[in-house]
Amino acid sequence: MTPSLPARTTPEAEALLHGELLPELAHALGRPFHVLFPERFDANAAAFREVFTGTGVDGRVYYAKKANKAAAFAERAADAGLGVDVASHGEVREALAAGVRGEDLVVTGPAKAGELLRAAVLHGALIAVDALDELHRLRALAARLGRTARVLLRVLPPHRSHSRFGLDPQEIREALAHCGGPVRLEGFSFHLSGYDVRHRADLAAELIRLCRAARDQGLGPDRISIGGGFAVDYVDGGAWSGFQESSRPEHFHARREFSGFYPYHSPVAGAEALRTVLTSTPAGERSTLAGLLRENGVSLLAEPGRALLDQAGCTVFRIQGVKERGTYAVLTVDGTSLSLSEQWFGSEFLPEPVLVPVGRAADAGDTPFPACVGAATCLESDMLTWRKIPFPFRPRTGDLLVYPNTAGYQMDSNESPFHDLPLPPKVLIEPSSPYRWRLDRRHP
Repeated sequence: MTPSLPARTTPEAEALLHGELLPELAHALGRPFHVLFPERFDANAAAFREVFTGTGVDGRVYYAKKANKAAAFAERAADAGLGVDVASHGEVREALAAGVRGEDLVVTGPAKAGELLRAAVLHGALIAVDALDELHRLRALAARLGRTARVLLRVLPPHRSHSRFGLDPQEIREALAHCGGPVRLEGFSFHLSGYDVRHRADLAAELIRLCRAARDQGLGPDRISIGGGFAVDYVDGGAWSGFQESSRPEHFHARREFSGFYPYHSPVAGAEALRTVLTSTPAGERSTLAGLLRENGVSLLAEPGRALLDQAGCTVFRIQGVKERGTYAVLTVDGTSLSLSEQWFGSEFLPEPVLVPVGRAADAGDTPFPACVGAATCLESDMLTWRKIPFPFRPRTGDLLVYPNTAGYQMDSNESPFHDLPLPPKVLIEPSSPYRWRLDRRHP
């Protein structure tokens, strides 16, 4: 049998799993839904800010809005004075509606649409420029509007020459020549895939050197952005090691094989990953990154998404069919895998769902019952969970499956009303006894 891979949890989630509210919500909503715990967002944001305070670094946290479409998290960011990272005109509109000030936005993404650049300039947002032609368009736009465009130049990491994002060294030199006047260079940025903290520290030090070089040219950059990429520690290290060591194709429906998985266990995660970046000594330097930032009068911007949403939500499906397949069963739920967006990457969301019996008690004498989880569509590939989960008792039609810790990217990055199935609504849980709830302002 496949090894168990239970997710880390919180008191809020445990109380929900063992209380009466979850079945009532499932009955009232009549479809899959997401549950949000906004206070967890607040706690994660406070942890990131404490790292800046503790290391003596002038820093700013920007919430990467693409990680979750709920209005609640942008509203919490506004209330806490965080910035917000946006990449579309719609995200700008939603962030402003949530109370985020224009000057607290950083606009990222490639080849930005004209309407996005216009809104960014008019609201005084910081704009990460990804290409020379974008810089030229932005310069002309700012001049026409009689405004100043606040700019970061996005740097192509030297080991990622194949990437379509960022400016190479020659392009950076050309871009610097076009800064000034209606374009105010405020700094440089990068974004890295993966979670190598040392590499982030090394590249951040290079951006500090670029700030110094630009100052020698009469420009005044005073900040750098290291983007996101702060891991989330979803599962216990021992369970993760056990899974990796024993996982075999027969543990998955149809012997499905994957090229790789998200690192669901990370010993250095969230705000502690930022602390590790700041306290690392970059290659060729004698000071830590925090020291270099202080010595050069440079601020550091971080744009976490997944890490700010750690433990801030879960996703609930109702089982509407149980099909025996010899040594295991195929469960069919009332939604699709598009609400677990790891499938978007041809991968699997591995932290296993919790089975919540409805209208009955679990039999203490039950033995583990392996089952995978399929969706209510006509596609063979539409599987929420290919892995044969060792559920503690036999699932039945009407029971609930609660996927843990899905607020970061999983809930809605790839959602679609395929088959005219309605999109899952988002339910905000307010801390009280008993729990109170309401729908998110962006209720679909």
